[in-house]
Amino acid sequence: MSTRSRAVLLGAMAAAAALTLSACGSGGTSGGGGNTNFVTGKNGIDTVAKGHRAAAPDLSGRTIDGSTLDVADYKGKVVVLNVWGSWCSPCRAEAPYFAAVSKQYAGQGVQFVGINTRDTSTGSAVAFEKQNGIGYPSLYDPTGKLMLRFKKGTLNPQAIPSTLVLDRQGNVAARSLAALSEENLQKMIKPVVAEK
Repeated sequence: MSTRSRAVLLGAMAAAAALTLSACGSGGTSGGGGNTNFVTGKNGIDTVAKGHRAAAPDLSGRTIDGSTLDVADYKGKVVVLNVWGSWCSPCRAEAPYFAAVSKQYAGQGVQFVGINTRDTSTGSAVAFEKQNGIGYPSLYDPTGKLMLRFKKGTLNPQAIPSTLVLDRQGNVAARSLAALSEENLQKMIKPVVAEK
């Protein structure tokens, strides 16, 4: 093996290790200081005041059941985005809360959407949703391309699980980089739903 090949291999291994360490963690921080316009609350939920929010990127594609979905079609509704993987223990822990809260908000102008990532096939993702009573659609993003569409310095998903709340204009209003309890999920959603 040449020196160049060895260097490329070591670089790839380092990148894979970094991804593995960031995957399915308890969350991280991106800081609310500087010119980011967001503040981290005591519960680990980052929020941005109305008028300072960044638009969510294009989040469209195939769902885990083979349909097509475009999050932009939900403009006018509050959208709760949950990035998850069937292999992720914290995702399994929070899934029943997402199922319950999504049912509580049904018919109230709130749409839940999952972004399934790093599952190598849709079979395990479909089984996960069925087992946990998830009734809302999930985009299938096995390589994390949708997550990379968020601009650096915004409330972007940086861990699995991550949850984002988009306001009615499609702007990111809140983010959590950790598994959520039912109470904290409600705390993320209620203020955005109450906005006029």
